[in-house]
Amino acid sequence: MYGFGASHVGKVRLKNEDSIFVSNEAVGRLDNLYIVADGMGGHKAGQVASATAIESFVSSVKKGEDEEALDIMIGGVSSANNAVFTMSREHEEYSNMGTTMVACTVKGSVLYAAHVGDSRLYRISGGKITQVTNDHSYVAEMVRAGKMTEEEALVHPQRSCITRAVGTDSSVRVDGLIVNVKEKDIFLVCSDGLSNMLGKDEILEICLESGKTLEERVHRLIDCANEKGGPDNISAVLIDMEEWQ
Repeated sequence: MYGFGASHVGKVRLKNEDSIFVSNEAVGRLDNLYIVADGMGGHKAGQVASATAIESFVSSVKKGEDEEALDIMIGGVSSANNAVFTMSREHEEYSNMGTTMVACTVKGSVLYAAHVGDSRLYRISGGKITQVTNDHSYVAEMVRAGKMTEEEALVHPQRSCITRAVGTDSSVRVDGLIVNVKEKDIFLVCSDGLSNMLGKDEILEICLESGKTLEERVHRLIDCANEKGGPDNISAVLIDMEEWQ
């Protein structure tokens, strides 16, 4: 397996508040590690939040003594939450900053993920694409409650309002996920700058495009989001179980 990621400021924003981390090598007790974080806050706070969260997560993993991969992942997000929250309390210019976070690792035939916010993890398997994570957002919760259709959620004025984030409170509830992996699976970790611009079918087509390297497919995803206006920062990490580097 092999993972590759890239991040782009988009066509409208002046700065990139997304941060990514990609390691195909071991990090602490994890065999590999892939993270996307989408920061929020005024001035440079979003940029600081996402970068701080990833730095703290990776540091926690390197120092961690947990044996179970899922415990390591959830502990990493908790550490990230503490770091971002503390910084926001100690520096007025970073007040109320926060970030989404999706982190995953593959060990053997199992993927372990930890997730907060509306950045997403998708699985492409058997020619089909499935969203693995559940968005922690106002519209997603309304859809799950049956009070809004998915079509209505796509254009709702509060579609960017998230209900859970890393660093906005002293503690955060983390979703831990375990996914059985098949030999030809592809996983995509992305910020909403990508998922809000490309539908599942478009993502699927690009990720399965024959004759394209993993790097080319990642850049094509970002290019397509920009071609549709690129109103937000765009980050994508592809993990292909068949790719070797």
